[in-house]
Amino acid sequence: MSVSIKSAREIELMRESGKILGKVYKEIANEIKPGISTYTIDKIGEEIIRSYGCIPEEKGYEGYPAAFCVSVNDQVVHGIPSKDKILKDGDIVSLDTVLSYKGYMADAARTYGVGEISKEAQKLIEVTKQSFFEGIKFAKEGCHLHEISNAIADYNESFGFGVLRDLCGHGIGTNMHEDPQIPNFRQEHRGIRLYEGMTLAIEPMVTAGDWRVNFLDDGWTVETRDHSLSAHYENTVLVTKEGPEILTLEN
Repeated sequence: MSVSIKSAREIELMRESGKILGKVYKEIANEIKPGISTYTIDKIGEEIIRSYGCIPEEKGYEGYPAAFCVSVNDQVVHGIPSKDKILKDGDIVSLDTVLSYKGYMADAARTYGVGEISKEAQKLIEVTKQSFFEGIKFAKEGCHLHEISNAIADYNESFGFGVLRDLCGHGIGTNMHEDPQIPNFRQEHRGIRLYEGMTLAIEPMVTAGDWRVNFLDDGWTVETRDHSLSAHYENTVLVTKEGPEILTLEN
């Protein structure tokens, strides 16, 4: 495993890419409403990314056809946008995208409620998001990687939610996926030591029921095996000596 330590110049470029992605999510959140197709959400999102002079890196990645993954209800991740998939009142929808600015990437995901959603769905979204913040308490120099994993797992499971084991977070920089892999479920070993300058895409993927999933025949979509609701929350995080710096938050 070779985990890159970013230089001061690289960190500034990643800060800029993250700042832009935060703006993208702030803008696209206004489009999430009943009656819109997941295809339209993707097209709007791609236009916003390109309007900032950035490249939507998801598009074409290993053949993926869109700029955003748009996953609805029991779809955990990698849902392919479709003109036929229309959001309706009570749905929850997860968006996940990666953009690059001057060759440096930012990755983030959000889950939104569509119209009026159930209390169960709202709780799932809130707990998934908070588990990210519980995890990154350990994203500082001197901590170990799996302290992040264990904090995420323990928080979600304390609410009876499932945490995916088939997919995980990752390092990020000039490549979308870099070392290390970052599990969201509890680990027996401490994992690698964290150092200032590491950049990590930390992304709890959580289900209201069992953690087991199916990978669909389209080669991308991942859905819960028991068809329970799922939520996803992700940010690109810089490890520092003082603590985590979240690069992709909406301002």
